[in-house]
Amino acid sequence: MTHCGPFIAGDWGTSRLRLMLCDEERVLECREGPGIAQLPQGEPAVYWRTVATLSASWVQQYGPLPVALCGMVGSRNGWVEVPYIDCPADVGSIAASVFRLRVSDHEVAIVPGLSCINPRGAPDVLRGEETQVLGVLAQYPDLARGHQLLGLPGTHTKWVLTHEGRIVQFHTGFSGELFAMLRDHSTLCRVSSNAAAIRDERDAFLLGAHRAIELRSTPLSHLLFEVRSRQLVEGQSPAEALAFLSGLVIAQDAVGVLGIFGGLPERGQRVSLVGSADLTALYQVVLEALDMQAFCLDAEAATVNGLRAVAYAN
Repeated sequence: MTHCGPFIAGDWGTSRLRLMLCDEERVLECREGPGIAQLPQGEPAVYWRTVATLSASWVQQYGPLPVALCGMVGSRNGWVEVPYIDCPADVGSIAASVFRLRVSDHEVAIVPGLSCINPRGAPDVLRGEETQVLGVLAQYPDLARGHQLLGLPGTHTKWVLTHEGRIVQFHTGFSGELFAMLRDHSTLCRVSSNAAAIRDERDAFLLGAHRAIELRSTPLSHLLFEVRSRQLVEGQSPAEALAFLSGLVIAQDAVGVLGIFGGLPERGQRVSLVGSADLTALYQVVLEALDMQAFCLDAEAATVNGLRAVAYAN
């Protein structure tokens, strides 16, 4: 399916739907709706009603618009299960596996996820991040040459290796969900916060990160109690303790990926980070402490460019 003109791009995850009206060059307007987990399973009509409600004024203005969706909308808990495709994969092979349907004069395309055997020899999967990677490669042609490593921090951080514009392999870090579990359900510290607040406690974050880097052979479970003991003995505030915990978890995530992709990344190598600005900034600090170059890229632009490249490929 080819298309020129306005279209609707959607990043539909577990907790949130972000719907964007786009033209060939930019995002014109954004709207948000419920995530997959908030909708009843087994009722496909609910998904289209959600999209139709959010985009009603766009359709009134432009008429029926193509819709391209990525993320958990294509999971077994989503609108329709779109099978994972195996790595290596590129824009052509992903586009060939897009699930397409027609609803109320709209053409809808749902992008598949990817699967691979990760560098640790275990099966691994992702949904949504493949679209962002392809969007980055489309926007920055120099990243489509040679080997490149991309980090996509989030609930489950994805580390993705590409070669000549193809996604070769990836590895998932449990960092985001682990941090949330320790913050909300452990005795270490219970403070409501986000990545922006953690950046305000830079010294505590760096202390945690440097502890994880210096003691990289020490399991995380043997470092975590410092979050508690530094509050009791050194007088760290709860906010500082949470930043310290974040530094530990993020640094162990970054340290863990070093060298697992056949010796990559090497010291000084560029790593492209795609995600929320606050979270990628924290990963950038840690990667630079590990003597690597880190560049933060816009996640929304990556998603839109990836959906445009995949859903409307010739």
